[in-house]
Amino acid sequence: MTEPFVTTEILDNGAAHIVFFHPQSNSLPGSILRELAQHIEKAGKNQNVKVIILKSVGEKAFCAGASFDELLSIAETANQNIDEAREKGKVFFSGFAMVINAIRKAPKFVIGRVHSKAVGGGVGLSAAVDYCFATKDASVKLSELAVGIGPFVVGPAVQRKIGVSAFSQMSIQATEWFSAQWAKEKGLFYEVYDDVHQMDAAIDKLVNQLIKSNPDAMKNLKKIFWEGTENWDELLVERAGISGELVLSEYTRNFILSFKKK
Repeated sequence: MTEPFVTTEILDNGAAHIVFFHPQSNSLPGSILRELAQHIEKAGKNQNVKVIILKSVGEKAFCAGASFDELLSIAETANQNIDEAREKGKVFFSGFAMVINAIRKAPKFVIGRVHSKAVGGGVGLSAAVDYCFATKDASVKLSELAVGIGPFVVGPAVQRKIGVSAFSQMSIQATEWFSAQWAKEKGLFYEVYDDVHQMDAAIDKLVNQLIKSNPDAMKNLKKIFWEGTENWDELLVERAGISGELVLSEYTRNFILSFKKK
């Protein structure tokens, strides 16, 4: 596989598998973010879908977070037109807001399958799903501060799942990896398995239980789970504006350039 994609496969039992891929460790450019949000929204509205499974493919990371190529493009635009660059930055980071809000508002449970490392936006996806499985290789890192920005858009989802203390620890220790076991203890992952085969068997078991459950009961439970987040349509876009502004800073531009040269 060399081309990025997002696909949805709806099985006969009503399980919708939404899969994303990017050759750069499943990083997330704006196009993939928009497609992910659209696929989640569509699956949520499909009466034949009982539960949604969100996963990536490939042997590398589950998700490397924001695309550095896109961040660099935004930063380079600032050399010609700062206002255009600022808007591009806000639009790009709003893509993460769109995905998180799509998961939040989908009237179906969204199950996460994290097969390996998750960075930045990948941690945000792991936190936004309603129930998340992982392998022991799924260490996590919020690297945004090291890049010169911060986990502003994904922050509400991560903080909601693991609490202020653990979120602060991850945000401040931006160069540190936190183990899958640590993530389980903090509530980001609900189960951690030795390998993907064990994880997939556990996911199948849960999905088979959920598809037999009352759809209206699950829908109403999800509303309860997400109480207090009704302002996220506005909040996450506001946070995207903060990130969009910071990505134009000299610090961030220099960091991205030095990273790309490695």
